[in-house]
Amino acid sequence: MIALTAPVGPADAPLVVLGPSLGTSTILWEDVVPLLADDYRVAAWDLPGHGAGPVATGPFTVADLADAVAAAVPDETFLYAGVSLGGATGLELALRHGARLRAAAIVASGAKLGDAESWIARAAQARTQSTSSLIIGSAQRWFAPDSMARRPELSGRLLHALQDADDESYARSCEALAAYDVRPVLGEIGVPVLAAWGEFDAVAPEEKAVEIASGVAHGRTVRIDDAGHLPPAEQPEAVASVLRSFFATVSGEDA
Repeated sequence: MIALTAPVGPADAPLVVLGPSLGTSTILWEDVVPLLADDYRVAAWDLPGHGAGPVATGPFTVADLADAVAAAVPDETFLYAGVSLGGATGLELALRHGARLRAAAIVASGAKLGDAESWIARAAQARTQSTSSLIIGSAQRWFAPDSMARRPELSGRLLHALQDADDESYARSCEALAAYDVRPVLGEIGVPVLAAWGEFDAVAPEEKAVEIASGVAHGRTVRIDDAGHLPPAEQPEAVASVLRSFFATVSGEDA
């Protein structure tokens, strides 16, 4: 269902798994990976029909994505960070595979994202007009006001990844988000959780992060300045710093 890259970093280092936003690919994290790989083994995964991810052959849920990530990772505990749909997958991982998850950083995401009607409408648009029809709206949602000007090459590649995504797989991902809502069960999450939001993110603003952090047993929040909905691409150094700090704190608690 998903495609997981081979880990990069020291062979004996803790494993970090990075998850994508809808419409993107592992490109989203490529500038963060080298900033983590000195001290961690870092792998990233692609959604169905996105990047290297196999095309979806039927409907799936966010919980199914979490199960697929857990199945793709070797039988060991790991740290996790995911953006938007990848962040939602992280919350489902914490709920369904908490014994294997050391900690989860949920970036630009929420315990529920959007409303079902909007996701169903977007799924229909992807099927009838292709993901190319979503590029303008996605660019407006994804990036802080100066992000595309500051990082034009990477922004362009991310939008091309959206254009190249399989239409049906994208639509199935939208339908998974339409059905996604873990707000009633946040209290069942016992692993440490960091909820991070981008300063200019209108999709998953501060209140979404606060809802997560206040709902789980061990939650905290952090803002990523000068970022919109894709902080790892917009502010890779800041995101890497936040993740390093969070993961080090978790390691200290485990010790």
